[in-house]
Amino acid sequence: MKHQGLDHLAIVVRDTEEALKLWHGQLKFPIVHSECVNNHSIRLTHLDLGNTQLQLVEPLEPDHPLQSWLDEHGPGLHHFCLKVEGVSEAMQHSPLKISASPHQGIQGKSAVFVDPDQTQGIMLELTGQA
Repeated sequence: MKHQGLDHLAIVVRDTEEALKLWHGQLKFPIVHSECVNNHSIRLTHLDLGNTQLQLVEPLEPDHPLQSWLDEHGPGLHHFCLKVEGVSEAMQHSPLKISASPHQGIQGKSAVFVDPDQTQGIMLELTGQA
């Protein structure tokens, strides 16, 4: 599996607009893109950090699994994501077990998580074209 570098760092937030007061308002990170994905169950907002992006992940449904994650951990770092040319190809050639089928990423990209049992509990996502 060949990666093309870091795509983004993702933090889970309860409220994107509130989080933007810090990341965009105070720290002045430019907003790159924001959209709702996965049947409008998650809002993803990307900010430019210069050499990578910061992704704000807001679960929009009360029963979304990230709501319980927020209840347990509070807002914070959830995962880091590597760019790959193609998610399907990366899944076939990954030396690590992939935890689930691909899901919708931002701007039409596909994404998939590596099984955290394979990464010492660290959440690692791969993103690229389907």
